[in-house]
Amino acid sequence: MGFPDIEAIVVDVLGTLVDEPSGIGAGIRVLAPSHDEAAVSELVALWQRHVDHEQRLIVAGERPYAASHELDREAAQHVADAVGVEDAAALARLARSGRCLSPWPDTVAGLARLAVQRPLIGLSNASRSALLGLNFHAGLRWHQALSAEDARTYKPDPSVYELAVAAAGAEPQRLLMVAAHAWDLRGAQKLGMRTAYVARPVGDPPASTDRFDFHAENLADLADQLPSPDVAYGSAVVMA
Repeated sequence: MGFPDIEAIVVDVLGTLVDEPSGIGAGIRVLAPSHDEAAVSELVALWQRHVDHEQRLIVAGERPYAASHELDREAAQHVADAVGVEDAAALARLARSGRCLSPWPDTVAGLARLAVQRPLIGLSNASRSALLGLNFHAGLRWHQALSAEDARTYKPDPSVYELAVAAAGAEPQRLLMVAAHAWDLRGAQKLGMRTAYVARPVGDPPASTDRFDFHAENLADLADQLPSPDVAYGSAVVMA
């Protein structure tokens, strides 16, 4: 496929680059070591349902904006209540597990390959402080990392994708949005961005009606598929 005119690559973080369920599950195992894997999985699902639901309310304007670390704290409280833990310090540690997430095996090397092809922008629903922790813990390296907190809403609200458009200084159709979530890519498409689906064990796979520009098994596969850019940027320098 063509598209040498893609000027910058915009990459989702949670689920696309890091294994969110496993990180939350690790925190829950510390909180409730006697729980078996099935119980831990149910508690991870409880956490994620809360965060997803509250983010949808915020996007719909039915709840005032709350940053992702606040929603994680609420989710952690639900989990602590479910297992009968009342210790405040344990609750705080659990809440922070949402930013201590491990990268997928191809993530770090894949980002490095993409970053020498074009400017690389992280675009996450994680708050600024949570994104900083995620970048550090998972070893994620960008030319620029943007948080939905700056738009005071969440993807797929168009104003979040507009953060990347403004940062790149390019037309939306010259940006490529990369994600493991079809809903995220649909949101980017509405703004006119190009799209690339990357398969992950977690995420939201495409529906039969979705038409994304690229489908990749991992970041290395995506890097192989991308054409050489037709815009000269000089030597790319990947910043921490």
